[in-house]
Amino acid sequence: MDPFFLFEDAPSPYAFFGVRPTLFDAPSRVERTPLAWLAHSFLAWTPFEETKRRVVPLTGFSWGFDIDDTGRITPRPVRALAPDDWDTHRPYLDACHPGWSFEQW
Repeated sequence: MDPFFLFEDAPSPYAFFGVRPTLFDAPSRVERTPLAWLAHSFLAWTPFEETKRRVVPLTGFSWGFDIDDTGRITPRPVRALAPDDWDTHRPYLDACHPGWSFEQW
């Protein structure tokens, strides 16, 4: 949903991949127009012992920020996500990455 721009044409559903998962993102908007922005970030695992490309969700959290009429940025509180939150993203992920299966949480 938010791929690293160097790999946006790669057929992988992962924005980042590695053995020590790290996520960094921050507001980078030049304009300070009013905005309510919310992100869902998930940590997932793909078993390597299989030939099928599966994404198994492990955990997730939401975060974001709001920009008011004066241009002030207010961070949103971090919130743990639940299996239902993952399920809302699965149809989109299925449509964008037909070569992968997205397991239930």
